[in-house]
Amino acid sequence: MDDVDKIIAQWNRERPDLDVGPMALLGRLGRLRERLLREVEKVFSAYGLNSAGFDVLATLRRSGPPYSLSPGELMGQMMITSGTMTNRVDQLIKAGLVSRTQNPDDRRGMIISLTPTGFDLIEKAVAAHVANQHRLVASLSREEQDALNQLLKTYLARLDNADQ
Repeated sequence: MDDVDKIIAQWNRERPDLDVGPMALLGRLGRLRERLLREVEKVFSAYGLNSAGFDVLATLRRSGPPYSLSPGELMGQMMITSGTMTNRVDQLIKAGLVSRTQNPDDRRGMIISLTPTGFDLIEKAVAAHVANQHRLVASLSREEQDALNQLLKTYLARLDNADQ
């Protein structure tokens, strides 16, 4: 019996009229999310990053050469607001990891690019991040990982469809 089971047992005792079964699933998902975030942030921190900075650098890196995107393209790929994007980019510029230059194709627009220092850092950080992800799922067999991944993919798709 884990802590979530204890909470469910208490609710079942105090409010037997309520079906609190979903509370167990969502509680465990929440606890898992928090635990995984802590473990991921440890790796990012070792590289002087947080998840927000890593996200920008990784998005630029996976975009391929020349590792540059417009702020709008970055926002679209990262699904964040312009204010959030500006703050993240400003912090990374101060750290020398990205640069902001005028878009040669649109004099009104800007381009955000990885600097050589930013490229080197994200190369190391993403390798450590992937190794950490492998460590975090290692207690599950490959079949369990695939099954859980498919269940979560289905669940997310159904939630997304219900919102539309």
